[in-house]
Amino acid sequence: MESNAAKRYHASMTQENTNVITRFAPSPTGNIHLGNVRTALFSYLLGMNFKGKFILRCEDTDQERSEEAFLQQQQVDLKWLGIDWSAGPDMNSEHGPYRQSKRLDIYNKYYAELEEQAIAYPCFCTATELKIMRNAQMQSGKPPRYSGICSHLAAEEVAEKKANGDSFSLRFKVPVDETMRLTDLVVGDKVYQSNDIGDFIIRRSDGTPAFFFCNAIDDSLMGVTHVLRGVDHLTNTPRQVMILNSLNLRAPEYGHISLVVATDGGPLSKRDGSTGVKDLREQGYLAQAIVNHLARLGHNYANTAFMSLEQLAEEFALAHCGRSPSKHDPVQLMHWQKEAIMHSSDDQLKAWLLPILQENALFQNASCEQQNLFIDTIKNNISLPSDALGLAGNLLGDELKYSTDADVQVKGASKNLFAALAAHIAEHGVENFSPSMKEVGKVVGVKGKGLFMPIRSAISGETHGPEMQRIATMLGTDKVVTRLKQAAELAA
Repeated sequence: MESNAAKRYHASMTQENTNVITRFAPSPTGNIHLGNVRTALFSYLLGMNFKGKFILRCEDTDQERSEEAFLQQQQVDLKWLGIDWSAGPDMNSEHGPYRQSKRLDIYNKYYAELEEQAIAYPCFCTATELKIMRNAQMQSGKPPRYSGICSHLAAEEVAEKKANGDSFSLRFKVPVDETMRLTDLVVGDKVYQSNDIGDFIIRRSDGTPAFFFCNAIDDSLMGVTHVLRGVDHLTNTPRQVMILNSLNLRAPEYGHISLVVATDGGPLSKRDGSTGVKDLREQGYLAQAIVNHLARLGHNYANTAFMSLEQLAEEFALAHCGRSPSKHDPVQLMHWQKEAIMHSSDDQLKAWLLPILQENALFQNASCEQQNLFIDTIKNNISLPSDALGLAGNLLGDELKYSTDADVQVKGASKNLFAALAAHIAEHGVENFSPSMKEVGKVVGVKGKGLFMPIRSAISGETHGPEMQRIATMLGTDKVVTRLKQAAELAA
């Protein structure tokens, strides 16, 4: 259901609005996974849709957990998916630096401004005191929030505590008895009561900025116009808007997209495919498969066909973003993987398969023509590069190994079937393998699975796989005839 916010938004925007700037702002504390890369993708698609810009910001104020290696890997993963940025931590750009750890002086300037206006104040409450305060509020049936006790400290008391070396955080003083009405681009209109929020921390006692403070400041200073993020950040919005309004800084428009969950509705786990993008790439998933899958998690496309990143952006609309949790189904990801394979060029497929096929001596010893023919033969029957290894032995080698099911099919078939087909192929070649097979089947009196399954097993060693005509063409006349004669010796 399209929200009123989305309707107003799309009515006011045009495809040529180059002022749109979106962003993705991960913390470099781990590799990006399906949940947060979906946020990056939506932000990128929104920016592209309006011919705007997309920027990347590194939120690394948590110095204990942040690692440069994670930041570098995040950038590699995003670019591999086709998500690129016009400004980011890897370049000297306007409004930079794009690493928050290098912007502390900027945050301190705004902290000082808020303190000068008495909108922010030091809080000396210890963790134990805050816990006692919360417990007392909950026991009396009240929602836990800071009581504002330190906001009443006299200037002399504050100076004395600081002189004594008492640890303190910095809190934002929330106005009393105010109603805040905000419009979310996805969720719709929201109403917040200031009394329900309570004075919140904007700088921790160790001097590091709170996430939503520097996040809001940077969005405004970097010219970000539209922020897409998970719905779990929805409660941060009124706090950030209050901060920016107090500093006379422009607030971006916020849109909170649904969370990505497992098929059962619970949190994603590795079993459900919540591995990082790096892991999926190493398993052999193609970038366009991941992009097509994620673009449809929480966003409805009328076009259900496989699309390029440019096509996905062209048809992306906030009005099509759903509010219900988006279920990640590994089966659907595999569907798009197969679609991506089918839409890849021969050169792309070869580059995709080469890293694992280089481990196979039969493939390496094959001619370039045979390598290309092998890839063309199997591409409809593989989902991951590892699948190609299982097919290489029987399709590229001279020795044929039957699977258990194939062995049953060969031994249970008629000798005459294999012998007659071998003679026919020896005379007419493999160019018309399929018609030859059907013709021999009529002569021998066999059709359907009773014809196809034994012959497939005889020439490929498997009861399923690529089209038999493709297999026969790749193997060549001599090898097909040899395999059919071997099958005849084993048959009943």
